[in-house]
Amino acid sequence: MKRIWIKGGTLVNEGETFRGSLVIEGEKIAEVLQEGEIPAAPCEEEINACGGYILPGVIDDHVHFRDPGLTYKADMHTESQAAVAGGVTSFMDMPNTDPQTTTLEALKDKFREAAGKSLINYSFYFGATNNNYELLPELEREKVCGVKLFMGSSTGNMLVDNRESLLRIFEKSNHIIAVHCENQYIIDENTAYLKNLYGENMPVAMHPRIRSVEACYESSKVAVELAKETGSRLHLLHITTGKELELLEDKPIGDKKITAEVCIPHLVFTSYDYEKYGARIKCNPAVKSAPNREALWQALPTDLIDVVATDHAPHLLSEKEGGALKAVSGMPMIQFSLLSMLELASRGISSLENVVEKMCHNPARLFGIRKKGFLRRGWDADVVIVSPNMGWELTAGDILSKCGWSPLEGETFHWKVNKTWVNGSLVYNEGAIDTAYRGQPLSFDR
Repeated sequence: MKRIWIKGGTLVNEGETFRGSLVIEGEKIAEVLQEGEIPAAPCEEEINACGGYILPGVIDDHVHFRDPGLTYKADMHTESQAAVAGGVTSFMDMPNTDPQTTTLEALKDKFREAAGKSLINYSFYFGATNNNYELLPELEREKVCGVKLFMGSSTGNMLVDNRESLLRIFEKSNHIIAVHCENQYIIDENTAYLKNLYGENMPVAMHPRIRSVEACYESSKVAVELAKETGSRLHLLHITTGKELELLEDKPIGDKKITAEVCIPHLVFTSYDYEKYGARIKCNPAVKSAPNREALWQALPTDLIDVVATDHAPHLLSEKEGGALKAVSGMPMIQFSLLSMLELASRGISSLENVVEKMCHNPARLFGIRKKGFLRRGWDADVVIVSPNMGWELTAGDILSKCGWSPLEGETFHWKVNKTWVNGSLVYNEGAIDTAYRGQPLSFDR
């Protein structure tokens, strides 16, 4: 097997940042070396990281790649290209597609599609409904990342609002239950009140008043109560409020059964930004006030927040028209998620070690992903090189997602993703993508 020596860089791994190098042999990491150490055996290829940072590949536990049925705006092939260009080497995809991933047959079909399309590694959530909970024990524990539960109506309308159904889902699932939490009753009340004030053409800035702090908190509280009652493993998706943080424990993943994710849009934008970006930043749950973002920032270095993901959800720009009531929710974020977090690290809001912890190590720990998420000897060679940059402006020509736009267009980044290896294969190299490479299904130790 070919041996590749990546040298001349700084490794960020398991809470440490140090000058060193890495040897890839075949699909695995063969050696992790400190500065001055040389490989134990000759290497056929040497790659100079040129002073950049060598990181584990990012694992995004929350994407909507739109396959099947919604491929006019995205698909696994296009979005995995965007992902690998952004240093993301593994993804977990959500079930609100067409057809929805709520049957075992639909789940198998998605794995087949990914095997033929995805450039990076993959797994898929099974969608829970009011009446399919009897299927949950049949899900493969080593192959399926988790069960997705919508406790609030979002794109795809998979709302589960029956208390008995919710209880049975929590009781029957042997997997992590990943939950979208928004109280639909509160959302409906807020919508009716604001429609009386603004009519059908309600401005998009009202979106966080419709999908309010209270709507998020009340639903998250119910999910936490159900998890504690049943002893289930709960993962709260896209936390957006300081109040929800009160429901969480500041403990490492291994010491708790209730974990939480925060997504890039809620770390980057605030409700003040609706004036500038309009519906481009409309998502569910809504981007909220600056104090809520500040609370999320403060939680990042702690164990209150376990994972940073994207909720990557591409739509055509034509679908993002019509204000708070008519514009669809969701935005493409995966290509620039790692860069966005590195920008926060540069500003002192996070750190390089914390970025790697929340985007690489913790997703692997949380889901029990086999041999991924760390730079360790014998583990899969999912590796990224990033480097500081004097500054470059994101333009439409940089965007690889099929939808062709990003809410970050016009922003200046001071980092670049240089190279990305997936299972030892150099799939992204200074702007060039090996579109023929195919990733592998993720495996889980549970």
